[in-house]
Amino acid sequence: MAEASQSVPFAESPLARVARLHDVIREGGDEAQNIRRLPSETADSLIDEGFYRFALPLELGGENASVTETIEILEAIAAIDGSVGWNVMIGSEINAIAAGGMPPEIAKEVYLDNPRVIMCGGGGPGTIPAGAVKQSDGSFRVSGQATFMSGCHNAEWCFMMAPTIEDGAPRLDAAGQPIIKLWFLNRSEWQIEDTWDVAGLRGSGSHDVVADGALVPARLAPVELFALPAHYPNPVFRIPVALRLSYNKAAVAIGIARGALNAFADIAQNKVPLMSASTLKDRPVAQYRMGEGEATLRAARAFLMETMGAVEAELTGNANQPGPETTKLARLACTYAANTAMHVVDSVHNAAGTTALRMDCLLERKLRDVHGCATHRWVSHQLYTELGKMFLGDPGLPEFSGSGEPQISK
Repeated sequence: MAEASQSVPFAESPLARVARLHDVIREGGDEAQNIRRLPSETADSLIDEGFYRFALPLELGGENASVTETIEILEAIAAIDGSVGWNVMIGSEINAIAAGGMPPEIAKEVYLDNPRVIMCGGGGPGTIPAGAVKQSDGSFRVSGQATFMSGCHNAEWCFMMAPTIEDGAPRLDAAGQPIIKLWFLNRSEWQIEDTWDVAGLRGSGSHDVVADGALVPARLAPVELFALPAHYPNPVFRIPVALRLSYNKAAVAIGIARGALNAFADIAQNKVPLMSASTLKDRPVAQYRMGEGEATLRAARAFLMETMGAVEAELTGNANQPGPETTKLARLACTYAANTAMHVVDSVHNAAGTTALRMDCLLERKLRDVHGCATHRWVSHQLYTELGKMFLGDPGLPEFSGSGEPQISK
C-alpha cells in the first residue's frame, strides 16, 4: 500500500489538465489524420502532463486512478479527439496492467528510471506467433508479427504474443496445447510495419510490429502483461482481464459520442438547411435527435458507471475478483455503452445533412472513430449473443462471469 507521505505528482486534477490541453489534443488529432499515428510532439505533451501514468500506483509515479476516474479521463480526451483518446487509453492501460504484477525491482527500472515510458502490445487478428526460443543463458529470442499495435510509434516497450520453444518444439500445457506468452520487448528489438491505413481511429497508429530474433534477457523473461496477485491494493488490479480491456474502450466510445453531440449543437446554431428559412436548431428533427441523443448517451454512461462502480465496490471489500453477476452486468454495460455511442453519433450525423459528409466537419471524423470503437472485440455487438445466453440460463463463456480467461466461442 502506498505510504501516507506519497502524494499525487500534479497539483491540478487530470480533468483540469485535459481542459488546459484542449487545443494541443485537437491539433494533434488533426495531424494524426495525416500521418496515421499520434505526433511525437503531442505524445510528449501528454507525457509531460501524466496522461500515460495516471493509472499507475503512487509508488511508480502515477496517480492511482480508480476505475470511474479512468473512465472520466479517457472520455474527456476522446470527446476532443478519438484517436488521441485511443492512444492514451492503450498506453495508460498497458502501462498499468503490466505494473500490477511486475517484480518490484524491474518495475523500478521500467517506470521510475524512465518516467516517460509508454507501452503497446497484445496484438489482434492476423497476429503471427512464430515463437520464442529459449537460449542457454535463460534468455529468449522472439520472432513474430503482431497486428493492431496501437501507439507503437510512441512506445518504449511492447508485449508480443509467441509460443515458448524449447528443444525445437513448443512447450505444451497439461491439455497438450502450446503455452503462449506475451513477451516483454524493448523498442530496440522490434520494427514497425506500415499497415494501418483505415478510416475509423485513423490516427491511432495501430500498425504491425515485427520481431526477428528479438532478445528478451533472462531477467525480463518472467515479466507478464497479466500477472496476479497484484502488488498494489487498488481494486483496478484485480479486475478480470476481459473486463479490464472492455471498460476503457467503452470510455473512449462515449467520449467520442459526447464530442459528436457538442459538434452537432454547434452546427445547428448556424446551418440553414436547403429550402429552409431558419437554422437547423429550429427544425423539429434536430431538436428530437438532440434530445434523444442526450438521454440515450447519458443512460448508457450511467449504466457503465453503475456497474463498474459495483465492481470496484466488491473489490474494495478485498474480494479476489468480482462476482459472476457483477461481472456479467459490467460486460453488458461496456458493450451497450460502445454500441449506443455509435447509434447516437449515427443519428446526429444523419440529422446534420451533407455538412457532416465534409472532411473538415468534426462529425465526419466522430462517425468514423466511434464505429472503430464499437467494432472492437471487447465491446462488439456480437457479445450481446453470449451475454443474452446467460440471461436465458446458459452458463456462458467463463470470461463473462469472471471465472476464466477469454476463449474462442463456438
